Amino acid sequence: MADTVLYEVSDGLATITLNRPEAMNALNVATKVALRDAVESAAADGAVRAILLTAAGDRAFCVGQDLKEHIGLLAADRETGSGQTMSTVREHYNPIVRALAGAAKPVVAAVNGVAAGAGFGFALAADYRIVADTAAFNTSFAGVALTADSGMSWTLPRVVGPGRAADLMLFPRTIGAQDAYELGIANRLVPATELRAEAEKVARSLAEGPTVAYAALKEAMAYGLNHSLEETLEKEDELQTRAGQSEDHSIAVQAFVNKEKPKYLGR
Repeated sequence: MADTVLYEVSDGLATITLNRPEAMNALNVATKVALRDAVESAAADGAVRAILLTAAGDRAFCVGQDLKEHIGLLAADRETGSGQTMSTVREHYNPIVRALAGAAKPVVAAVNGVAAGAGFGFALAADYRIVADTAAFNTSFAGVALTADSGMSWTLPRVVGPGRAADLMLFPRTIGAQDAYELGIANRLVPATELRAEAEKVARSLAEGPTVAYAALKEAMAYGLNHSLEETLEKEDELQTRAGQSEDHSIAVQAFVNKEKPKYLGR
């Protein structure tokens, strides 16, 4: 793992930290590769029951593509005619978003500063966003004559509605943390000094929870967005059968009867 992305697993929680604070955690190729590998590892690891995505420094969560590197790569493309620079969407951004959104475990994003472009997209791919009161968001893409990537054309309309998504996409601008909270982009808004502690508290509580049920909830909500009520009812039946057969369900029921706090195993 490159030192531009830190990866740690402790007591069922995988913490992934973007670590280029001097560059506002911009995504150069090395960082994208490391982030992809870290997220895919966390999603596939059965010992990981929750994922926390965060960033170093206090200025930025992630400002998206490293445009300084990008300029050089575009110039090389023009010389060779290869057109390889934009393959980063297929090779890096798409796998990162698939792993975050599709992980069979909760993903928490702790947004400490500016989240722009793909950085905004990665935050939206998480299940729960805890946002510092000093943070800000910007779609950015149209401002550099690009369309959306990092899943944002799918996630943003579902979070804020199609009309507001179009406004934020067509007229990219920075919106503050309070506005993000009111739009539903931020699930929880906290003072910047409390962000890391609060995010770890939330993520650890999820890592100690009923992992099978959480995975089913993620699948059910994603399915319901694109299917009819009748189809969704059938999916709920399927998923509830799966959750009902889990050890954690038995543990929860017994704990309820005994008036105890359940100690879940994540299976």
